[in-house]
Amino acid sequence: MNISRTNIEEPISIQFPKKQLAPLVVSSPHSGSNYPLEFVEKSALSKLKLRSSEDCFVDEIFSQASEIGVPLLKALFPRVFVDVNRGPFELDPAMFDTALPDYVTTKNQRIFAGLGTVAKVVSNGEEIYKQKLNFDDVKKRIETYYNPYHLELKKLVEKTRDNFGFCILLDCHSMPSNAARSAAPKPFGKKGVDIILGDCHGSSCHPSIMNTALESLTKAGFSVKRNNPYAGGFITQHYGKPYENVHAVQIEINRSLYMNEKALERLNEISELTQIMTDFMKDMGQKLDPMAHFKGAAE
Repeated sequence: MNISRTNIEEPISIQFPKKQLAPLVVSSPHSGSNYPLEFVEKSALSKLKLRSSEDCFVDEIFSQASEIGVPLLKALFPRVFVDVNRGPFELDPAMFDTALPDYVTTKNQRIFAGLGTVAKVVSNGEEIYKQKLNFDDVKKRIETYYNPYHLELKKLVEKTRDNFGFCILLDCHSMPSNAARSAAPKPFGKKGVDIILGDCHGSSCHPSIMNTALESLTKAGFSVKRNNPYAGGFITQHYGKPYENVHAVQIEINRSLYMNEKALERLNEISELTQIMTDFMKDMGQKLDPMAHFKGAAE
């Protein structure tokens, strides 16, 4: 794990292809592992516990994106520091030493669960901070880390749509194996469901794109579910607008397929999974514009 001495490291990384060859953009918002020292010092938790919310190695699993002609955007900071898969200001007022401005969202299910833009708890429910937070500090955190991610993601999506007529956004995540087991029909194996795809219950992408994703991953031998319990977070909801020619799909991969969840270490299987996901990205990138007939009818 990288512990940065200050908060001024580059917040994001974009792996651009030499030439974009497909209408696909890949996003890895939760795989960052650069933990600012000031943040770690203010936390009540160990470094290992802080990392329990991290989508470890997801950026590595999709790292061949640029080699097959599509861009990969990844956050370098951890989600427990700032979560870009939330609205810009979803904050729990109980975490702060003063009242919050009116523009802040203070009530929704994510905030209630302690998982707002700045999280209150890690994945097992333990509280992150020793003391109350200062809103001005958190606002600066959002401006410095959250905003650049969404600025660049918006640019990538719009450029792809301009060049190809449409864009498929693949938002990449991992899920704990216990969540995967609870999502599985009974009886099922110890690992549970391998992958859950989310399209916000059909609203964030054209059905044919979801069908392509399901068929590709099922053919690769995975057990795949759709939308339950992960239907898609803020990125999928916010960017997925099929009638504006942007189709967003969230993918959640069972961590037990490729890592030791307690030690947060890679398993040898990660190499094979990386190749399978590279083939999956190729399948998604070969998808034709599913809205072409609507555009033709409008002309």
